[in-house]
Amino acid sequence: MASSRTRWSIVAVAVLLVAGLAVVGLLAIRSGDDDEACPPIAEHPEWSVARRWNEALLDAIRRDLPAPTVHARNLYHTSAAMWDAWAAYNETATGVFVDERQSASNVEAAREEAISYAAFRVLESRYLNSVGATESIPEFDQLMVDLCYPIDVTTTEGDTPAALGNRIAEVILDAGKVDGSNEAEGYASPGYDPVNPPLTVNASGTDLVDPNRWQPLQIENMISQNGVPLENGVQESIDPHWGYVVGFALPPAGDDGVPIDPGEPPYLHDPATDQGYKDSAVEVVGFSSVLDPRQEVMIDISPATLGANPLGTNDGSGYEANPATGAAYQPNVVNQGDFGRTVAEFWADGPDSETPPGHWNTMANVVTEQLGDELRIGGVGEPVEVLEWDVKLYLALNGANHDAAIAAWGTKGHFDYIRPISMIRWMGGLGQSSDPEDPSYHPDGLPLVPGLVEVVTAESAALGERHAALADHEGEIAVLSYAGNPPDPETEIGGVEWILAVDWVPYQAPTFVTPSFSGYVSGHSTFSRASAEVLTGITGTEFFPGGLGTWTIAPDALEFEAGTDDGITLQWATYQDASDQAGVSRLFGGIHVRADDFAGRRIGAQVGRAAWERAQLYYAGVTG
Repeated sequence: MASSRTRWSIVAVAVLLVAGLAVVGLLAIRSGDDDEACPPIAEHPEWSVARRWNEALLDAIRRDLPAPTVHARNLYHTSAAMWDAWAAYNETATGVFVDERQSASNVEAAREEAISYAAFRVLESRYLNSVGATESIPEFDQLMVDLCYPIDVTTTEGDTPAALGNRIAEVILDAGKVDGSNEAEGYASPGYDPVNPPLTVNASGTDLVDPNRWQPLQIENMISQNGVPLENGVQESIDPHWGYVVGFALPPAGDDGVPIDPGEPPYLHDPATDQGYKDSAVEVVGFSSVLDPRQEVMIDISPATLGANPLGTNDGSGYEANPATGAAYQPNVVNQGDFGRTVAEFWADGPDSETPPGHWNTMANVVTEQLGDELRIGGVGEPVEVLEWDVKLYLALNGANHDAAIAAWGTKGHFDYIRPISMIRWMGGLGQSSDPEDPSYHPDGLPLVPGLVEVVTAESAALGERHAALADHEGEIAVLSYAGNPPDPETEIGGVEWILAVDWVPYQAPTFVTPSFSGYVSGHSTFSRASAEVLTGITGTEFFPGGLGTWTIAPDALEFEAGTDDGITLQWATYQDASDQAGVSRLFGGIHVRADDFAGRRIGAQVGRAAWERAQLYYAGVTG
């Protein structure tokens, strides 16, 4: 039987051939020197051609398996292709992969054509074998049809815009074959084997060979975050080799494949960090303990109280006033349980499953719309046309996202760090580590915290007491935590209850549970902070337009369990505030510990600033 990848390839090729035959001969060939008008696309006439290709790529990501590394690379290569095509018709700018000078009587039309062929060829190649190819390839084809560009023009020779675009794509695709990603073998990571046996999620507890290393999960009916069924019930580590991939503005990775070394995470049995390791697991339990709207705890999530964190901390206390209006930020009071559940789901894979790098493309596109005609590169100078803004934005943003993936996964591959579900279950199964004189002591056990992590006793398990449901487990460790997915997630919530630590699960879908790669550092934190730095650079301010960014999540939008009563509008003053919330969301979701988040933020800041500086050199034509 053919493999799933082969089957997708066969179907995708068939779709591509049928789509191609359907349009050959029906399209008017349009070049940069041809004044023949192409009917404008009725939907979103304000979008540039670069935005249209970006949106088509985001659609393909949403259909495909959610591999942030691969999609960040595709976003970067597509963005670089569009930039190189635009730059070829500029006297100053230099290309990243192809640096040419071209001329045309109608430069705008030539740019749009070259951009389209370059983006189309990259995307056609990258998503031909993808899950969702039967929809993605026809979407790419249809966009070419809508733009009046025949897809059967494949020449790379000559100075026509189509040839230029095809040539740029060819160079980028060839570079991708030798960039360290192992694209030819489906991005497989050679030579990696986990040191720990799988954790069976539906069983209690776990066994660890090394409590500091990543443990794969064995999940019944394993499904990706965007709903694609997976054949193997045991996770395989995704892309631990990614630190060696060629980046945009990163320093060399070195022999360890770590372009930016954040230092070591806290380790169990290390005298300096042993307690920090234990406390970080307990902190995740604490985040999990508030994920119940029935607790009726109300909090203000406006920028008046949240945000302005120093880098790598959660120590900020908000802002006195909106710098754009001078007025105080108005309170935004919501249920704490609903807030925790909402941010865990909103940031998990993007609002439409476009993965974190795609999510930040979506947010950046919203910012572009909000800026309107005030598109000033770096926030200074005369406004530029939207196409120039978009190609410059996408180059910097997705150069940063690509580098964030390399830096984060290089760190993941090197440190191979454990996830909270393994930490909590394993330590909880051993006992408590707070007091050698108390029952159930073990030096590697969970620290006790009254009201959060406790030993089940005859008194606490008596009828009507807090551990009554655990009466048969006297002497075991109980945690006040998310109780797990409800039987009917459309109408019910899991809530928070006292459960055994050995049964702890994160706030995630039961078919997913935890990502299939190690914890340190958080990819979400790295992607998000890198993107925030680029948006700060290109807009010239750290603040969202108008001093307030918002995103409204509808009452029925949650997928892991029943939604909120009224929906929630998330608010951020700055791009960094939004990125910090993305990092914190992974603790609410039980995916990461604090060290993963904070180190990811610091790496992301370095990556984003370097990518922005590098992109400006290409804008100015002082690098090649």
